[in-house]
Amino acid sequence: MATDWEEPATLIDLDGTAPFIGKLGDCIRHFVAFKPHAKADARILLTRPVAREGRKTRTWVLNPDEIAALAVDLPKA
Repeated sequence: MATDWEEPATLIDLDGTAPFIGKLGDCIRHFVAFKPHAKADARILLTRPVAREGRKTRTWVLNPDEIAALAVDLPKA
């Protein structure tokens, strides 16, 4: 996935706390600050679907493992 750090996105969790709406890069920075149990419940909703290796369809949601992988490549702000 080519990463557009400026793409609008929404960080949500399955616990029901208020979502964080911002740029993808900002959502990932918030995710990195979470404690492990909060990371496990976090998802990022994208504004446009992305193709995934091993999947026939594109998806609008990034799971915790995918968010963590993107965090490694996140440019320093």
